[in-house]
Amino acid sequence: MTGVLPVGLDNSTKVIGNVVHSVKEYVMVIQFHGDVEIGKLVEALKYFTGEIYQRPPLRSSVKRVLRTRRIHEIELLDFKDRFALVRASCDPGTYMRKLAHDIGLYTGVGAHMRELRRTRTGPYREDETLVKLQDVSEALYLWRVEKDERMLRRVILPVETAVTHLPKIVINDLAVDAIAHGASLAAPGVVRLTDNVSAGATVAVFTLKGELVALAKALKNAREIAGMGRGIIARTKRVLMPTGVYPRFWKTGERAG
Repeated sequence: MTGVLPVGLDNSTKVIGNVVHSVKEYVMVIQFHGDVEIGKLVEALKYFTGEIYQRPPLRSSVKRVLRTRRIHEIELLDFKDRFALVRASCDPGTYMRKLAHDIGLYTGVGAHMRELRRTRTGPYREDETLVKLQDVSEALYLWRVEKDERMLRRVILPVETAVTHLPKIVINDLAVDAIAHGASLAAPGVVRLTDNVSAGATVAVFTLKGELVALAKALKNAREIAGMGRGIIARTKRVLMPTGVYPRFWKTGERAG
């Protein structure tokens, strides 16, 4: 397989799990073992759209138990002879070679995955953010030898880009250092939030300047938080911002707010 593989550096590795375990998009070549009418193939792709049952293949890194995964979109890009070029977006943990095998069973002739390319992982798409290791090597050389950091800034993205797909809560400056120390987020510290914040969901906590402070687990949904004047609304899970970047407005033993 080729394509997009997000890599976190230094402190940003704390959020890489939220990127890896997010929606992915693939383009794959399916080779059929017999002749298939295009109408039957389109019918098969439609059948495998939505929630599907899937058992991981023999050669896999997880336990081979039946589980459900969602195929968000699947479309036929090209079809020639016994080869089909298919684009699919799906839940993390979906085995595309198993999907190709199942599509072959549906059409009645059998099939296997011939090639696979990952074109998206979470917020990162190959046509927008993909760089080669050679690019990173050259950028590092320019920075070290010629003190030119322009290319380095182009190939290494800010950690904030890794959470663009998550619900967001923006907090005031008074609450930042307390969150950086791992405190829970209280309602008075919230300045604004996105409508898709829901209880139990992982949210990204930002400063007013757009700096990522931490990942947290929301305890209330957006409408509930908007109506709260006090109380804890999120539990901090992973802290990204070092302590001391913002002034300390809290006392030991007291929660932020």
